[in-house]
Amino acid sequence: MAGASAAAMAVGGRGVWAQSAAVVNAGLVRTPLGALRGEVIEGVRVFRGVPFAEAPVGKLRFRPPVKVKAWGAERNATTFAKAAMQDGDKEFAQSEDCLYLNVWTPENAVGLPVFVWIHGGGFTGGESFAPLFDGTEFAKAGVIVVTVAYRLGVLGFMDMGPLLGAEYAGSGNNALRDLICSLEWVQENISAFGGDAKRVTVGGESAGAKLTDILMGVPEAQGLFAQMISESGGAERVLRKASAEAVAKGFGEVWGKDVAGLKTASAEELIAAQVKFVEGWPLHFPLRPEVDGGMLRRLPVEAIAAGSARGTRLLIGTNREESAMFIGPHPVHDATAEELGNVSLERFDAVYARYKALYPGMSEEWLRIRAVTAEEYWVPSVRVAEAQVKGGGKAWMYRLDFAPTSGRYKGDAHHGEDLGLVWDKPNLKIANAAEEAALARPVHAAWVAFIKGEAPGAEGLPVWPEYSLERRETMVLDVVSKVEVRPMEAELRLWDGVI
Repeated sequence: MAGASAAAMAVGGRGVWAQSAAVVNAGLVRTPLGALRGEVIEGVRVFRGVPFAEAPVGKLRFRPPVKVKAWGAERNATTFAKAAMQDGDKEFAQSEDCLYLNVWTPENAVGLPVFVWIHGGGFTGGESFAPLFDGTEFAKAGVIVVTVAYRLGVLGFMDMGPLLGAEYAGSGNNALRDLICSLEWVQENISAFGGDAKRVTVGGESAGAKLTDILMGVPEAQGLFAQMISESGGAERVLRKASAEAVAKGFGEVWGKDVAGLKTASAEELIAAQVKFVEGWPLHFPLRPEVDGGMLRRLPVEAIAAGSARGTRLLIGTNREESAMFIGPHPVHDATAEELGNVSLERFDAVYARYKALYPGMSEEWLRIRAVTAEEYWVPSVRVAEAQVKGGGKAWMYRLDFAPTSGRYKGDAHHGEDLGLVWDKPNLKIANAAEEAALARPVHAAWVAFIKGEAPGAEGLPVWPEYSLERRETMVLDVVSKVEVRPMEAELRLWDGVI
């Protein structure tokens, strides 16, 4: 009773009970699938571990997701579900039963826009419930947040058709199907949380951004969202059908046992084989969606340019030194073929040979960081923005130049630096923490404005112009932000015909 008011104490605690009951009731929502019991924190209703598909286990392994059936009794939604199966030592529990989402919504919400977030992790890792992706700040600003999970690695991104037969053909796109299933759940259920199904923005960072960009070119996904946010993405991370078949056969060789056992082996066995396979495969990120002639009928960037996302709005951008997180002076290892996700080493080296002439005063390691950043993130993102405009959509582009002045990434606007700004959770451990916090406020506000259907913008930022093919207007986010026209044009031209 330590937190009770004097008035509540005077009536034998009944005031406290009334307050608690109100909180409990505020945490109840009735969806078409059944009632959910969440909780209320700081005026925001939070619902965790909400299923959107049946568990993809047993006979449903390597199969398209099946929409979740209605549940009978009231369902507890106060605990996050387990993350998808993945490699590496993780601090969180994992399960093949992973198709759940989480919702943050203001109390008394009515007709609010919705932000559906896809986490990153290289298609093999990550989770929807990372503390950084807590949607409280967005909800306080009038945006409903939904963070979604999807199958990872061989369970979500490998075409098992070559190993298990034609009935499993195209299973390399099951993770995309998971995301579409979650977006269908949003369309059918979000009004119960106070959301407007016609005002859905889908977005993500890194692999989540790439999946967002790829979804723009998937016919089955059209109509499930009206806007997209892509942070460090690109639509190039897909396999042609022949490559997907080669990947499957290569995995089968690593598996080394009766391939029929893939259907019944433990998830841990599959992940162990996946780790061994990825380590030995010459292509970086061998587990990725595929152009299968069904779900993906052509390269996503081609579909976007042809109008697959016509009438939608896109906010897209990258960080200046994305690849400093993985290579170079911090050192993890040098850039080799294993760092390249979109082109072969031979094609990369042909472009890289021209970087010294373009940047004569730059050191070898920084040239490498610059070129790999372009290959992995910047140029693919520019191509998506170009395709979006060509295809009849609208786009706004940014580049994050803000960098920490201390720590491992001192001086680098590295991969992931944008996340703390967008989610208004700035890094307080760096020397220039005050500057990061000051930038987080307008960046977060600009994302909120975009999600609400406005042009991205906020007090503290210059007017953010729409992206055009002629001028390539780009907002440069920094301590003092500015708009650049045709930024790094000479470098971009090096990649013409390559990406």
